[in-house]
Amino acid sequence: MKRKTTRIGIVGPGRAIDRGVAERVSALAGDRAELVFHPQCFLREGHFAGPDAARAAAFADYANDPSLDAVWFARGGYGACRILDLAFGNLGAAARAKTYLGYSDAGSLLARLARDRVGRVAHGPMPADILREGGEAAVRRSLGFLTGTDDGAGIDAAAQAPGRYAAFNISVFASLIGTGWLPDLSGHVLMLEDVGEYHYRLDRMMFTITSNPEVKKVAGIRLGRCGAIPVNDIDFGRNEEEIVRDWCARGAIAYLGRADIGHDVDNKIVVFGERGAGA
Repeated sequence: MKRKTTRIGIVGPGRAIDRGVAERVSALAGDRAELVFHPQCFLREGHFAGPDAARAAAFADYANDPSLDAVWFARGGYGACRILDLAFGNLGAAARAKTYLGYSDAGSLLARLARDRVGRVAHGPMPADILREGGEAAVRRSLGFLTGTDDGAGIDAAAQAPGRYAAFNISVFASLIGTGWLPDLSGHVLMLEDVGEYHYRLDRMMFTITSNPEVKKVAGIRLGRCGAIPVNDIDFGRNEEEIVRDWCARGAIAYLGRADIGHDVDNKIVVFGERGAGA
């Protein structure tokens, strides 16, 4: 029996992408997936891929489209948090049957999707990653996951054991603390990564994260890669792992080691929620 072609809708909750990205990713997908790029992905209004209302409407349109199997976020770049109060009011049954994939700034949407238990939520590479050197591998990883053709090979090895998982960019996660948009992470392994932040800023954000009473309910924290850390005029004196270890110890949260996630072509996939034996 011929395998059903997976239909994947792409929306841009933050910044826009160029049509060249859509063409390259569609060519890479070939006949194993039909990629449907929402016209909103190519809108430009200042920093954003169109106004808040357009970005929210595009997300809701594709989430509610029963002909689509998944919603894939096009790229990072600030903006997703601005539509959290606009995009979720009318999600129906079709939205709850989908897979949602992205990372970086899209983590704001992943958080609310997980909080509201809408669909299968996953942290992983996005179409715009094809612009990175060697980015085709990252995009193939996500295509394999979304089409179910990789047998889970693209999932972070640390997130394949039975347990509960969630993954976020440190900056995005810290910004969600206290907002009410975070899911219940009790008993979850929380995986964190970042890019372009000074060590002192990572330290400040880990203070916020590990001081939060709800975060203290996690099973532990794993640290992904923190890339492109700027050089400060005064060296902080601790690297990112030492920072996370220290704040985990202060917050009485288990530090569980490293995770294979980050803003790079080696970024692996982490599926939110429960992973059972044999899953």
